[in-house]
Amino acid sequence: MAIAKAERLMNLALCLMNTRRPVSKRELRASIEAYHEVTSDDAFNRMFERDKDDLRELGLVIDTVESLDGEFGYLARSDRNRLPDIALDPEEAAALSLAAKVWQQARLAEAASGALQKLRAAGVPYEDASSALEPRIPAPEPAFEALMVATRERRAVAFDYRKANAVRPEPRLVEPWALECWRGHWYLAGYDRDREDVRVFRLSRISGKVRARGAAAAAVPDHVDVREAVARWAGEGATAATARIRLRHESGYPLRARALSTAAVDSEWDELEIPYGHGLDAWLAEFGPDVVVVAPEELRAEVVDRLRAVAKG
Repeated sequence: MAIAKAERLMNLALCLMNTRRPVSKRELRASIEAYHEVTSDDAFNRMFERDKDDLRELGLVIDTVESLDGEFGYLARSDRNRLPDIALDPEEAAALSLAAKVWQQARLAEAASGALQKLRAAGVPYEDASSALEPRIPAPEPAFEALMVATRERRAVAFDYRKANAVRPEPRLVEPWALECWRGHWYLAGYDRDREDVRVFRLSRISGKVRARGAAAAAVPDHVDVREAVARWAGEGATAATARIRLRHESGYPLRARALSTAAVDSEWDELEIPYGHGLDAWLAEFGPDVVVVAPEELRAEVVDRLRAVAKG
């Protein structure tokens, strides 16, 4: 939602909620500055009806009252727009506090902290459980906030994306569906308009700014499981295709965790059999000299090419 429209809706809501009598459209037009710029009566009427419908969709209860002279007035009664008191026991309050502390970065950290302060001010019982456990979900990628907003507002976005096996980024036009943190990295699932198919994007591979490109058009599935999609894309759980790698002792624990089998080779190396899926070459390259690909040969060549590209860069 554009800032100008959000401000106009807020002013309209304040006018309707802070009056003791129904207010006519004529009075609202004179009171709200954003409506002053609309010179046509028809244009104002259409804008006002849209704004009123938007506020109702957001949950504001607006009464329409007809006066003796036939003019309609509008009013948002405080007793019909008041939320019920929140009642949380100490355990529920502690769980809520713990959840609010999860976010370290992005705009969510400030929002979560503000919500906790309001609950405490309202007298909700509070017990700090962070001494026992205090999880963290980092969101350091510059693209995170823009994609979070686009996902919430269902807006298509354009960005430059470097695939795991590419040296340079390519432009993408995507209708975002969902964000999820998986194995310490953030991923976006969405519909790629240029490729006309579902795609998963790792946020750390997005370069430059994320740019809005109007409303999204493709239907969003009832359930978008980004974690399952990323796991399938990376070969997690695959049984038909496997790769054999050698891994130095006391290194590569994420690889060891997904190994189908592990055998000692000598005093320095272990040999592992792991699921082989798309993107495995990029992951293996991250371990540098601690990993050597034994088979298949195409995976070995992909890892070598990637390491050479990094060395040249």
